[in-house]
Parts: sequence; structure tokens; C-alpha cells
Amino acid sequence: MATIGEIAKLVGASAPLTVFEIDCVSSIQAATHSSLVFATDETTLAAALQSSAGAILTQSALRTSSEDERLLAVADPRYAFALAARFLRSRQQPASAPCIHPTVVLGANVLVGQASSIDSHAVLGDGVVIGDECQILANVTIYSGTTLGNRVIVQAGAVLGATGFGYARNSSTGEYIAFPQQGTLAIEDDVEIGANSTIDRGALGETRIGSGTKIDNLVHIAHNCIIGRNVVIASQTGISGSCVIEDGAILGGQVGLGEHAHIGPGVILGGGAGVLSHKKVRGAGDIFWGRPARPLKQYLRDLARLSRR
Repeated sequence: MATIGEIAKLVGASAPLTVFEIDCVSSIQAATHSSLVFATDETTLAAALQSSAGAILTQSALRTSSEDERLLAVADPRYAFALAARFLRSRQQPASAPCIHPTVVLGANVLVGQASSIDSHAVLGDGVVIGDECQILANVTIYSGTTLGNRVIVQAGAVLGATGFGYARNSSTGEYIAFPQQGTLAIEDDVEIGANSTIDRGALGETRIGSGTKIDNLVHIAHNCIIGRNVVIASQTGISGSCVIEDGAILGGQVGLGEHAHIGPGVILGGGAGVLSHKKVRGAGDIFWGRPARPLKQYLRDLARLSRR
């Protein structure tokens, strides 16, 4: 629970003169007198004003249309709403001992931080480190050599730190033997990993996922990949070994990266885009599409040419 003044300070809005408390966020339809909602256009603002919501986040440009004391004017109501939701959750969940389901299997020397929870049938290998306020959902497997920072969320069925798909081939006989996969996996703070996603450990070095990165369901990240901060990776994306994805990049669904591909900061790869091995894609804020991935305008021109044939 928080006062409206505390929420206003958090999101950078002017606090109303009336002091009242907010204990949750909700949809406009389900709002009560202690709920916070958000509105991004005139239609949703009108609905919010008619609701029972205790406080309403809205854009500054819309604020002048009403003098309702419940309104908090911000630049981005949706972001402010998410920020407030996190703040309210933290008030409801004070620091405490970790909560570990009795069916969890823990290896030797596992460390689990304060207020972290581990759900049923998870398996944590020897020496795994889990930071504070993490959520490890059901049936997650975390191999030895994996370290998680604080506030990491791992959805059900994810596998972290498995050995990578690396083999050495005998050129005479065609035989494959496993290349050593003895590195580590580091997951930094505030990372979210979707259900049934898999992230391999490094072969001889490390695989690293930067802070704030969000990974959807059914994503695979191979050994020795370095993923930057605040990267977004959508479902069914496959990232081959030793790729680098720099800060702020966005990968749509079913993107494929060949080994040693390098995605620059802020690059956007549209759904289904493919980047060949050892290729670099750069241009912050630029959109690339197609297989092989190319600038969006070029991709659309190529499609137009094909349609005329």
C-alpha cells in the first residue's frame, strides 16, 4: 500500500491535495477506490473517469480536459503504471527468508537470496547462486555454474546452464566428439526468462544475459552468447553460439542468428528475420527484415519486385 503522494513522486507527477491510499493496480473495469489505472487516449480516459478508480495515470496532453483530483499527468502512462505496479508489489512483499517448495531438488552449496521463491519440482545443481527477490517457477532446471542476479523471473520449464551443442569432427572418419562445455552462465539483475526457454552455459568461457533483458517463451540461446542490457527477444527465436546482441536491441518472433552474428545496439529485427553466421547488423532504431535480414525499405522493394514477376 502507498499514498497517492508517494506514487506521484515515483512517476514524476504532481500530487493532489487530498491524501488517500492505493494498494493495487487494475484494469479500468475492475477498479475499486484503492486501485490505480491508466489511460492513454480520450476514450479510455472517459471510461476511467466514470470508474471507481482511486487514481488515474494519463498523458499530460489529456490532463487539461478534466480537473478530477484523481488524475496524475505523466509522459508515458503505460510505463508509469508498470513502475507503480512494481513499487506496490515491493510494499506487499517485504524482505524475508527464501520460500522453497518441498519437492525442489537442491545440489550442494546452493545459495538462495532473501525473498526468493522456488516452485515445485525445480532442480538446482551444485553451486548455483540465486539472488534476492527471484521467482523460479515449476519444473525449472538450473545447472551447476549458473548465477542469477536479483529480481530474476524464470518461467516454468526453462533450462539454464545446460551444455552447449558443440562437437569436434574427425575429418578422416566423420566421427564427432563432444567439445568441452565447462563454462558458466551469468544472468544479471531484472532479467525475465519465458516458459520452456533454454540458455546454454559457455564452452570454455561464459554466456551472459545483461540486466533488464526480457526473453519470451520457447527461445534458445546457445553457448558463449553475450546479450546486452534491456534486450527484448520474442518467442521461437534461435540464437547460435558466440553471438553478440548489444544493448536495447529488439528481436521479433522466430528470428534466427547464425554463429558469431553481431547485432548492434538498438537494432530491430522483424519477425522471421535471419542473420547469417559472422554477419554484423548495425543501425540503432533501424528495422531489418527478411532472410537474410536487410533494411526494411530494401526488403519491401524486393518483395514488390518479386510480386511483379
